[in-house]
Amino acid sequence: MQAKADHINPFSISFIIPYYNLPVDMLKECIDSILSLPLQPQEREIIIVDDGSDCSVEADLNAYADNISYIRKENEGVSVARNVGLEEAEGNYIQFVDADDKLMKGPYAHCIELIRNNPADMLLFDFTTTQSSAAAYTDEGPMSGTAVMRNRNIHGSTWGYIFRKSIGQNCRFTPGVSYGEDEEFTARLLIQAESVMMTDAQAYYYRQHERSATQQTSRNDKRLSDTRAVISRLYHLAETLPEDKHDALQRRVAQLTMDYIYNVIRLTRSEELLDSTLVDLRSEHLFPLPDKAYTTKYTWFRRMTNSAFGRKMLIMTIPLMKKER
Repeated sequence: MQAKADHINPFSISFIIPYYNLPVDMLKECIDSILSLPLQPQEREIIIVDDGSDCSVEADLNAYADNISYIRKENEGVSVARNVGLEEAEGNYIQFVDADDKLMKGPYAHCIELIRNNPADMLLFDFTTTQSSAAAYTDEGPMSGTAVMRNRNIHGSTWGYIFRKSIGQNCRFTPGVSYGEDEEFTARLLIQAESVMMTDAQAYYYRQHERSATQQTSRNDKRLSDTRAVISRLYHLAETLPEDKHDALQRRVAQLTMDYIYNVIRLTRSEELLDSTLVDLRSEHLFPLPDKAYTTKYTWFRRMTNSAFGRKMLIMTIPLMKKER
């Protein structure tokens, strides 16, 4: 497998790929997408963390032996797998990639050029669910991560950006968390980032999957409990920060709380559970939602949740809406 000593340049990206029980051809496609990028071998590091799959796929990856590091560990969940990758990474930038997704060559090449020429702490980019993407890009920045969170809606997925390893030295994923871990990690990075670049280049191909109703139902409780815990941790973190960072993170907490209430309605369709959820949120000063004009959607949702009639209307209508990613 890939040697780790003396192969990393001043500019280098460590690509961390958590892997668990997926078709190996998907993983190979993911690796190939990284190898196709305009990076010299010494400018890239590909770390695959096998989180205790039923069968090791190391032998299936022999053709990539000179280009990858393969780590097999016991199954502890994606959060721990990512943490292992972070501990092993030697590049000065980090990119997470899910094993069933891939990077888009042209748009990601633009991201590489952008961060070479503007060595920011983070570069946020867009994603696509098709095999094609636009060829013209609009770039913005740099600005502080605090300004990004205070003034913009962000996509919290950890595969949606490249970040400088040094700003993530104290950031790790919470073990055992399967939902919302991206949002927590991303918010913590942004609070520490002094310079953030943004581009609308659709540099990441996200592969959509359909789950059966049984699979989805079995995950609902875990999704809600994990998200609730993430919101609580971010809220308490915000309380320790200076005013500008507090206000920026408070916006993110409010929007995550809105999404959480939305999902309680969508996943449970229970007025009783919604009421108990709001009592719980109120006990931690997370509800009512702050009276801020973050977005039109936020303002509308905040007003609806503030009255019994509005909440009844939400319970009637939200389950009928198409789920948004």
